[in-house]
Amino acid sequence: MAADRRSSRLKGVLDLLVLSCPTDGESYGYEIAKALAGAGLGEIKGGTLCPVLNRLEEAGLVEAEFRAAERGPGRRYYRLTDPGRTHLAAEGAAWTEFHRAVGTRLHAGGAAP
Repeated sequence: MAADRRSSRLKGVLDLLVLSCPTDGESYGYEIAKALAGAGLGEIKGGTLCPVLNRLEEAGLVEAEFRAAERGPGRRYYRLTDPGRTHLAAEGAAWTEFHRAVGTRLHAGGAAP
């Protein structure tokens, strides 16, 4: 049940969270998954992350480049585009406002902070 709730909560914000990861350059899928887990969001598996990255790339919010590796499989590196930065700023602000409204409502209803 707790995993279902976590999944439902992530569904509405996962694209934005993934978009926030390569802001200082570029990242590949495993790095993005580690960053999200390190932020306390739990494990995001490749079967969830890859479609998000593909969707962001198709929308022109990230660019991807495949690089072969000397050892092991190659990797796709993702970097934000200018439209991606604009989208991240606007949607980040909208999410922050939504989060504030939810917190205000929960506190008014007697929920613990």
